[in-house]
Amino acid sequence: MTRFTRRAVLAAVATVVLAATGQAQAQDRTFKFALQNPKGHPLEVGAAKFAELVAAKSGGKLKVTVYPGGTLGSDAANVSALQGGTIDFVALNSGILASQVKDFEVYDFPFMFANAKEADAIVDGPFGQKLHAKLTEKGIIGLAYTELGFRNITNSRRPLATVEDIAGLKLRVIPNAINVDWVKALGANPTPMAFPEVYGGLEQKAIDGQENPFSVILANKFYEVQKHLAVTNHQYNPQSIIFSKKVWDTLGPGEQKVLQEAAAEASKFQRQANRDAAAGQLEALKKAGMQVSEFSPAEQAKLRDKFKPVIDKHGAAIAATVAELQAELAKLRR
Repeated sequence: MTRFTRRAVLAAVATVVLAATGQAQAQDRTFKFALQNPKGHPLEVGAAKFAELVAAKSGGKLKVTVYPGGTLGSDAANVSALQGGTIDFVALNSGILASQVKDFEVYDFPFMFANAKEADAIVDGPFGQKLHAKLTEKGIIGLAYTELGFRNITNSRRPLATVEDIAGLKLRVIPNAINVDWVKALGANPTPMAFPEVYGGLEQKAIDGQENPFSVILANKFYEVQKHLAVTNHQYNPQSIIFSKKVWDTLGPGEQKVLQEAAAEASKFQRQANRDAAAGQLEALKKAGMQVSEFSPAEQAKLRDKFKPVIDKHGAAIAATVAELQAELAKLRR
């Protein structure tokens, strides 16, 4: 073997080794990561962890700048910008992606998941990955799932201890059809609203209440404009970390590998951190002056009955996806 040939072989081996570590072909790049919740919220903490992992895995060549608090616009605006390649990453309620692929509506079905363990098995397994793969033709790469967690209802008018207490309230909902319909099914008045507008809407009494996990209520200081919190756990929200396909296609395999691995690690970190903090978040809301009520098992059953026609209505359009999810859940519950 000539000296030239040996050098060529060594160079090729070095390239393979670097590729395995995710640092091959990496250029100095800075990515924009948009999310709606403020600094210190578990989603922002997860995004910061993701940025840390990306930097470490790329040897500092890839950087992620996180823009929390809706500073780059609403969820809808962020998704549009991501498809156009002007925002790189977005973290948002997976159900919002139903505007891109209707099957994602299944994540907004009330009482679909009994607990966090079930949710993890679904989103990390074939079902969750299959749904993310359907986004590709829409110019979106689904990388991983984090979470907001289980949602609860707040309002400024009265304590909620029964299903009937909800009737008549004007509630902000995530802007999609199933959320509008389940609020109507409870006799309340749904008001679709982009998240950055919610605090102002509550403060100005344009809406009576909203529904979100403890972490969101606390981090966004809704306790300043909401007196009553009902622990209903009526809906579980996985959050999708999505990436611009337009940008993705400009990356080398090593760079893509870095982002995929960092997203997988950060998602598990974020979910655990969110769950570890939940009990403390509820206590903090009580200390901030919120009056907390809990729905009894009988009232939870009444909620489920109210929601059933809504689930049946929306499930009909994505029947195969609903059946697939229910089959996976049935396996987990054996």
